[in-house]
Amino acid sequence: MEQLLQASLSSANVFASGLLLLVLLYWVTVILGILEISTLDVDLDLEVDGDGLSSLQGFDAVLAFFHLGRVPLMIVLSFFALPYWALSVGVNHALGTQSTWVGLALMLPIMVVSLFISRFLTLPFVKLFAAMEKGEAPNTAFIGQMCTILLPANNAQIGQAAVKTKGSPVLLNVKTPHPQLVQKGETALVIEYLPETNLYVIEPYQL
Repeated sequence: MEQLLQASLSSANVFASGLLLLVLLYWVTVILGILEISTLDVDLDLEVDGDGLSSLQGFDAVLAFFHLGRVPLMIVLSFFALPYWALSVGVNHALGTQSTWVGLALMLPIMVVSLFISRFLTLPFVKLFAAMEKGEAPNTAFIGQMCTILLPANNAQIGQAAVKTKGSPVLLNVKTPHPQLVQKGETALVIEYLPETNLYVIEPYQL
């Protein structure tokens, strides 16, 4: 274990180890609820006119090949960071790399190999997120629909409500514009969606 730690902190492997550490810290914040999986995601849909179109289309094709834009960025980066660190430590240990310059020279080919490994590892997630995106109803689709309160809510307390669909009921986090609590079992009308907090504003409405 001590030998592995020393190898990880060597100048030849410090970049790979640092990247893996950042990824691990990110997932800790996700588990603790500080960040969401999509927090650091980026929009890779580029629209370019003119002479640069063909080159950007080629670059977009490379990004899509490695599933960037099809799978959340941090999932791709996680499946890249782990094999990159393992290969970096393993290769530099096998070659007895002591020089920082040799480590830098090996960095690019190890990165390329790790990219292909990450592509293979993220293949199942492509279909998963494609299916989720296809089946996911737009957030505004519930506006104007009736819901049943599951957890009490008012303007200061976030509650939960269920909206009936053709399949299973959809659970929404809700609040009201009023200080009076709407109680469990009561019905309400969904009147607004707040994207910044992912909350729905409801108005008590008895059928």
